[in-house]
Amino acid sequence: MSTALLATTLAVTQSASADTAAQTTAQSTTKTTQGATTRYVVLYDAGTSDAAARSAIEAAGGTVLSSNAEVGYALVESAATDFTARTDAAVGLVGAAADRSIGKAPADVASSADAVEKLTQAERATLAGRSTLKSPARAPRQEPLAALQWDMRAIGATTDGSYRTQPGSKKVTVGIIDTGVDGTHPDIAPNFDAAGSRNFVTDLPDLDGECEVAGCVDPVDVDDDGHGTHVASTIGSPVNGLGIAGVAPNVNLVSLRAGQDSGYFFLQPTLDALTFAADSGVDVVNMSFYVDPWLYNCQANPADTPAEQQQQRIIVAAVQRAIDYARSKGVLPVSASGNEATDLGAPGVDSTSPDYPVDADGNPVDARDRTIDNATCLNVPAENDGVVTVNSTGPSGRKAYYSNFGTEQSDVSAPGGDAYDTPNGRSAPGGMILAAYPANVAKAEGTIDENGEPNTPMVLREKTKDGQDAYYQYLQGTSMAAPHAAGVAGLVVSEYGKPDPAHPGTLTLDPALTQAILLGTATDTPCPVPAEFTYRRVSATAGELVSTATCAGTLDDNGFYGEGIVNALTAVSAF
Repeated sequence: MSTALLATTLAVTQSASADTAAQTTAQSTTKTTQGATTRYVVLYDAGTSDAAARSAIEAAGGTVLSSNAEVGYALVESAATDFTARTDAAVGLVGAAADRSIGKAPADVASSADAVEKLTQAERATLAGRSTLKSPARAPRQEPLAALQWDMRAIGATTDGSYRTQPGSKKVTVGIIDTGVDGTHPDIAPNFDAAGSRNFVTDLPDLDGECEVAGCVDPVDVDDDGHGTHVASTIGSPVNGLGIAGVAPNVNLVSLRAGQDSGYFFLQPTLDALTFAADSGVDVVNMSFYVDPWLYNCQANPADTPAEQQQQRIIVAAVQRAIDYARSKGVLPVSASGNEATDLGAPGVDSTSPDYPVDADGNPVDARDRTIDNATCLNVPAENDGVVTVNSTGPSGRKAYYSNFGTEQSDVSAPGGDAYDTPNGRSAPGGMILAAYPANVAKAEGTIDENGEPNTPMVLREKTKDGQDAYYQYLQGTSMAAPHAAGVAGLVVSEYGKPDPAHPGTLTLDPALTQAILLGTATDTPCPVPAEFTYRRVSATAGELVSTATCAGTLDDNGFYGEGIVNALTAVSAF
């Protein structure tokens, strides 16, 4: 990515001096005013020892719950009302960012991304009146639902394409940093590595609903949202005679859960997931989210309080550190660009942040209009350095109507679905991306009846040979585009990787080389003519909607497509 690390890049502080400073801070601690307990991520100055940082945190009125010495941060709780000011002033610490409140929030809160990725109930009702999609006849050796996978054909991930040349290696691991993965789904289980998976999230009953297990920490093979399962399926559903196949149907899949059931992705689990990926030999991670609560993290937006400004600076710097650490250990991070139909080079006004905490009706408590300065504000992780940022395309190859774009920010594009990419502009599920759907989520969302039969064309059911149900759902979003790119990256490591001495029995490839091959083999796609493209959509709730987006750049690198649409076949045939 071309975006430079913010001016808050951390100065190196010698451990010895930090130790002394922490002791001095502890000796001068005064009594703090106590308020509601809040959870924070506290970032260390580079070079500060973990012990010294812990001392400084305690002196500032915080209790360390856990720490990460490799990247340099701690998860902390404090009831001190001036905790952020104290950590900001403490030698050896960059400062503290409120990670999430411990207060009450409604159980039915959902990520705003769902508005794009899952059609509205009214739109579903309209679609329900149309003919349902039946499993079509398939060519020999194809999966039963392969004819519905326009996305795989668009990037050459087929039985006659990359599957024959390089279907992926079990020695290559792709990590899904998401809401979890249903590792028991019949079209994911053969490639799912439960032993290598981790859950870094504790369900919060007031935010996520009633806990399903004691302790509120779900098993590593559970997804109560469905988002992460869809992503994992697109990356690596196997060729097994059932349902669909992913981009890289033989790679090893691990769930690195950082998302709440409610769809929020807070800072600390995100950092922990990236660090674990680095230390465990993961080759590629997919990140189809932004770090809550800020859509754009600004250095010093005048609409924000000093504490909020500090929180945003910490989010940018901490995630950048974790990404740098991951890349240093052989991990290529891949991220969705976002679903706001925004030119990230000229974001305009953000009216959605902060999106947490929320009130009893699920509305953000403190959201306000903020004018976003491209030079000092970043969407995290999409605009962090070292991340491959992916835009979304529809069946015709056009940039999807909702997809973000930008000449500086766009690295590549990939199929993510566009329900309105039809001749008449009316929504159709076939324009979206079909992938695995957890049965427990289907039941909770009411998309299957009491007999397990889908009651919407957005959902399909297949049966395994032993009669087990396997469900699939249509979704759209840059969340669906990113895993296509991550899957191709997994194929690149499978094809060109070398034995990893740090993790015997696995392959590794320098992330810079993986990225170069991924981008260099993408199919060059020019801006539309005229460059201002007009989208006409017919909505079930609002009638005809007209919007425009303007593309800038060259054939081989532009704001809509980056360096092109990823291609699985050419990526594994580059040399």
